[in-house]
Amino acid sequence: MTKHENSNVLVQKFFEGMTLVDSDIASFNNFIDKELQRIVDANKVVEPTIIPHNVEDFKIRFDRIWVTKPEITEADGSKRNVYPVEARLRKISYAAPCYIEVSAHINGVQRESFTTQIGSIPIMLKSKYCHLYKLSKDDLADKGEDPDDLGGYFIINGTEKVLISVEDLAANKLMIEKEKIGVSEYVGKMFSEGASFKIPHTIEKLKDSMFYLSFTRVKRIPIVVLMKALGLTKDEDIMNFISKERQFDSVLINLFEFADIKNEEEAIDYIAKKTGITQAKDVRIERMQEIMDKYLLPHLGTRPEDRLYKAYNLCKLLKKFIRASTGELPLDDKDHYANKRLKLSGDLLADLFTVNLKVLVNDLLYNFQRIVKRGKFPSIKVIIRDKLLTQRIYSSMATGSWVGGRKGISQRIQRLNFLETLSHLQRVVSPLSASQENFKARELHPTQAGRLCCMETPEGTNIGLRKNLAILAKVSLATPEDELMKCLKSLGLKSI
Repeated sequence: MTKHENSNVLVQKFFEGMTLVDSDIASFNNFIDKELQRIVDANKVVEPTIIPHNVEDFKIRFDRIWVTKPEITEADGSKRNVYPVEARLRKISYAAPCYIEVSAHINGVQRESFTTQIGSIPIMLKSKYCHLYKLSKDDLADKGEDPDDLGGYFIINGTEKVLISVEDLAANKLMIEKEKIGVSEYVGKMFSEGASFKIPHTIEKLKDSMFYLSFTRVKRIPIVVLMKALGLTKDEDIMNFISKERQFDSVLINLFEFADIKNEEEAIDYIAKKTGITQAKDVRIERMQEIMDKYLLPHLGTRPEDRLYKAYNLCKLLKKFIRASTGELPLDDKDHYANKRLKLSGDLLADLFTVNLKVLVNDLLYNFQRIVKRGKFPSIKVIIRDKLLTQRIYSSMATGSWVGGRKGISQRIQRLNFLETLSHLQRVVSPLSASQENFKARELHPTQAGRLCCMETPEGTNIGLRKNLAILAKVSLATPEDELMKCLKSLGLKSI
């Protein structure tokens, strides 16, 4: 056997067990299996602000969530399984009902517990929850499907829709760049993504030699004061956590400047005044603590117990910023593919579901409080609107307008020829504007070799921004942090 024949057999064997859309299907399966429950757990307990007078404490709890196989409810109310070919012909959506366990608790005692449908979720063809999963070629032909069709798309109102993968900068990673203009020569930028927030953080060093951090409404707060507000009050501890090997003069200047702030309360009050919170001192401090817990590095946690952990991480980020600005560390390359992440179908649906679940919860609270104001005590089962979630998800998938103001995420699949369909299922887009130059982002970066196709990109304004995965490229799923920490601890990692 020649080398050429050997490689042909290898490629043939590879495609016998794999398809080009395996990564997308795995991403969707992960969304249904794990992400749905994680999103519900983040919104587990709901407390209405208006409750009946004779009740001290009222909570609504969301527990288990699961999805069944695609089905259709006929005009007479009967339910039966639906296959993709019927969904295409009858102009209906190929979707499965999504059920959730809900319970209401009065003064800590469970009042009612029930299972209800909160909506329908579109199901990806050939995924684990599709009726075509693991069918043979003959069975697929019997069901009216093309045996060589790859799946990896959805059917919404009879139209085949594909979710285009989005390329984005890696979250929770500090990127340091040199600025041509502006008040700070070097700027560290980071998107902290966690607990359904994505918060931009910026580290700067201004002309007064002070290091400042900005996040959400909190603009340019001295980092040293922030560390003290988080519980790291001793100057010696701050210095040691930044670096034990050597002392950075720039940090000493910062510590000396704010040496008169001795405890957490003073530091929080200083930040609150800087942020423009003008209430009484107690309220001011409480409000500032709430902002820090919720919006400062949310990927590290949003509880008061996580504050010290955030302070240690701020020390680590500041050390990297100082070393990069003095030339000890190289600056970050935004176009290096190690600094990029791909959002596949599962991740995009998770974003959509997160936002729409919050809309459903707010609607539930509104309905509950409206009825309580009339002097009645409603059953939760009556006030959950299952159509709300379904309509919002269908709307986004039909129009392509996604959460976060993104357009064109869901597209009608191109069926002019088989290769064009394959290409459309493999597409990767950058969120950058096609009307701006962005020369660096459009160039072919060496790290794209083997990951993205170096040839397939359109001419014109979209060149280099609309790309395609390489034929043999596979996208791995992100490992949840708790699983990663468990693995590292088993290898001997010790937490401080």
